[in-house]
Amino acid sequence: MKLIEIKSQIRRDFTGVYECEGCGHKKTGHGYDDRYFHHAVIPAMKCEKCGESTLSLGLEPHPQATKYPDSAVI
Repeated sequence: MKLIEIKSQIRRDFTGVYECEGCGHKKTGHGYDDRYFHHAVIPAMKCEKCGESTLSLGLEPHPQATKYPDSAVI
């Protein structure tokens, strides 16, 4: 999965739209805006429709930058 849009964000918690690189299925879900979530959690998310993830497809993850630096206390 990859994050294609952040719909709303309060501090580091966000609601966004994710898209499967395998089948193109889109879903809305929650997330946490830190480097770990963008680099490790999102690429490992499995698609509800096809069951694949970015990592299982052998694709290179392209994480988005975070809104705040990791060291910032919000």
